[in-house]
Amino acid sequence: MLDYNTVRNWDFGEVLQSRAVRDTLLYACSIGFGADPVHPGELRFAYEESLQTIPTMACVLGSPGFWWQDPRTGVDSLKVVHAAEDVRLFNSLPASGVVRVHNRVLSITDRGPQNGAMAVILRELFEHNSGERLAEVRTLSCLRGDGGFSLQSGVSDPLPERLPAVPQRAADVEVELQSTAQQALLYRLNGDYNALHADPDVARAAGFPRPILHGLCTFGMAAHAVLKGIVDYDAARIRRVAARFTAPVFPGDRLRFQLWRQPQGVVHLCARVDGRDAVVLDNGVVELS
Repeated sequence: MLDYNTVRNWDFGEVLQSRAVRDTLLYACSIGFGADPVHPGELRFAYEESLQTIPTMACVLGSPGFWWQDPRTGVDSLKVVHAAEDVRLFNSLPASGVVRVHNRVLSITDRGPQNGAMAVILRELFEHNSGERLAEVRTLSCLRGDGGFSLQSGVSDPLPERLPAVPQRAADVEVELQSTAQQALLYRLNGDYNALHADPDVARAAGFPRPILHGLCTFGMAAHAVLKGIVDYDAARIRRVAARFTAPVFPGDRLRFQLWRQPQGVVHLCARVDGRDAVVLDNGVVELS
């Protein structure tokens, strides 16, 4: 059972991560940029000339890895599911350099023995040399096997604020993006080597017919859709991207992103795989400058 005091006070230490232009190019290609290799907008991210960094690359910088597997947490790590991601940008991410990263547990909420627990991890990114604050990333995880921990610890934090539902009307903009059969094998080179995304036997043991795409790859594709459909490939305009993960994506799926423009630079978002009648991202919020 989850040990509240141990997890809530987990010491991740400070992370320094160097990245080269090559890493920024790899991230862009791994979420589908360059599918049209002569499109000037796509080349802003897939070619080093005047290179921009996709805002959701913050998700792969300074990650603590799958630390839930550490037995000191008490967590049933096989039942941990990535539930939502929320990235806020304070400055544009440089295409290369060193970032200083701090991770900490913000909250752990007991939803009862039958409903599991929810945990929020905050990651803060700073430019190492200047100390400039670059971004923060909030990761919401569902700990399906750890509900009821407060019966022992006597402590549970409030639930995090829910992301808003998308409008119940036709989308203002739709963008279709095709994932590739090898996309999970490419995306894992950003640092997430979970075998669920590469090994057919592991995928079947987890209940999937074949390896699934990383949720954060789908999340990056959402940023791609906004760049393409809303801001004319200007990454500096994106200040926040948030969404809830609602169903797996398989490499080779075609995704349809629905975007709703709202006042004050807000865009709501969801993503569908029409071939399986599945909503794979929902409650999406994008904030623009």
